[in-house]
Amino acid sequence: MSLDVEALLTPPSPVAARALDVVRTWSSPALVNHCLRSWAWAVLLAPTIDLEPDRELLFVATMLHDLGVTPSFDAHAVPFEDAGGAVGSVFALGAGWEPARARRVGEVIERHMWTSVDPALDTEGHLLEVATSLDVSGAGFSRWSTSDLHAVAAALPRLGFSASFDGLIHAQADRKPSSAAARLDGSGNVAAGGSRWDAFLAS
Repeated sequence: MSLDVEALLTPPSPVAARALDVVRTWSSPALVNHCLRSWAWAVLLAPTIDLEPDRELLFVATMLHDLGVTPSFDAHAVPFEDAGGAVGSVFALGAGWEPARARRVGEVIERHMWTSVDPALDTEGHLLEVATSLDVSGAGFSRWSTSDLHAVAAALPRLGFSASFDGLIHAQADRKPSSAAARLDGSGNVAAGGSRWDAFLAS
């Protein structure tokens, strides 16, 4: 059965739809597509590893997870994932979520830059970390169906994402040398991930 990409990418609630509006307003098209692909990778992976995420929470966090690298939300004093987590928590509070659940948005966003997130600690954080690792670094292609990967990538083209994101992460690393962004920059995995994706999509 072919993947219904349109259904997969439909926000799971009105609040989730507003989070998509936010990322579309404040981020580049390449970054928007990265967020939507990351959602797709997370949702497709979850049942294969027996995880049942809070889909609304996961969608909101995934849409907002990189706002900290955008010009309007880039904070000079804190890592970009902390800045994005703060924006996510504020968004959720404004949407009427209870404070504890709103804080979860921030936690998931902050943890996506960990080297790994234990699913027993944070289901949504684990899924976002693994999904963004695939989309940024090309890590773990074999965990997803090849046809699903191609279908989602066709619907949400990369639009030069790897090169533009590499520049954003390098700028974060220059200004915040002790951050997770500096670790990622030093690894070379953003540029390498772009090459991995080019090779995969050409196969």
